[in-house]
Amino acid sequence: MSDRLKALADAGVSIWLDDLSRERIETGNLAELVTDRSVVGVTTNPTIFASAIANGERYDEQVRKLVASGADVTKVVFELTTEDVRNACDVLAPVAERTAHDGRVSIEVEPDLANDTEGTIASARALWAAVERPNALIKIPATSEGLPAITTAIAEGISVNVTLIFSEERYRAVLDAYLTGLEQAREAGRDLSTIRSVASFFVSRVDTEVDKRLEKVGTDEALALRGKAAVANALLAYGAFEEVTASDRWRSLAEAGAHPQRPLWASTGVKNPDYSDTMYVTELVVPGTVNTMPEKTLEAFADHGEVHGDVVTGRAAEGRAILDRINEVGVDFDDALLVLETDGVDKFKKSWVELVETVQGQMDQATA
Repeated sequence: MSDRLKALADAGVSIWLDDLSRERIETGNLAELVTDRSVVGVTTNPTIFASAIANGERYDEQVRKLVASGADVTKVVFELTTEDVRNACDVLAPVAERTAHDGRVSIEVEPDLANDTEGTIASARALWAAVERPNALIKIPATSEGLPAITTAIAEGISVNVTLIFSEERYRAVLDAYLTGLEQAREAGRDLSTIRSVASFFVSRVDTEVDKRLEKVGTDEALALRGKAAVANALLAYGAFEEVTASDRWRSLAEAGAHPQRPLWASTGVKNPDYSDTMYVTELVVPGTVNTMPEKTLEAFADHGEVHGDVVTGRAAEGRAILDRINEVGVDFDDALLVLETDGVDKFKKSWVELVETVQGQMDQATA
């Protein structure tokens, strides 16, 4: 086992892998990552599935059977992805049984539904029923239309990974949606202890967008702020989490058996080669959070990552001060976050198109 990854886990950070494939599951690689790399969860997205299906032969037989049964491409995508997530949930079931929060595997609702509340709810219900594992998480985007879908899913006992969160303001709305869902679940007599949720706060994309704007300003003061926005923004998010979980509203739900909606640091692969390739792990260590990493980041941390204890708690004001300075040098930080959310939804949809096209290609080969 990697001592560095174990140190990260011992510091209270749940290490999740941002990748999945049938090959990882069937060769035992995923199980090995759990044993040797302290991995205790998995996140997926359509791009990850597209790569897995395009580069592996382990889907071919299932594709042929589905095509022979008359399934269309949407049905084939649904069956391939839910089977992988179901089987990954089984690999991680022992982790889920021995821990309060981990052993979770995430799968996204259809991205075309990001601005369709009712469609998102229907997709979440269908995925939850198909995977049929208590340690699954259904990923719902934190769009304005996604918020009521989060509440409904939680109220129905569906565990949720809220994705595409970029701003403190939207994160607070996500926390409210979660608590409202728990309150509705309690009123309906549901066992709150069976419901889990994480809130995926995106990190590296913030620096990518803000750095570009700082470089356009071009002053020494502006350039000195490069690489600081993403972590500062995450500090604000964690401050919101601290505030909400200290509230009477949350305490009432916790006393009824509810689990907190843990912050999950997403998009932690470093985009700028000038920055440390582990910065979005090392600089966001705080107990009770999740860091989901692409394998490249996971292995980089195993090789040379550093853990300096809790470097997040109580630093929201420091994060606010950095973002204020970014605004003062001429970068509209709120506008940057709005662009990131819009682009995030667009990328979400494009990745779905990529997956559908990949699967259609496999279906065409099956009938050739």
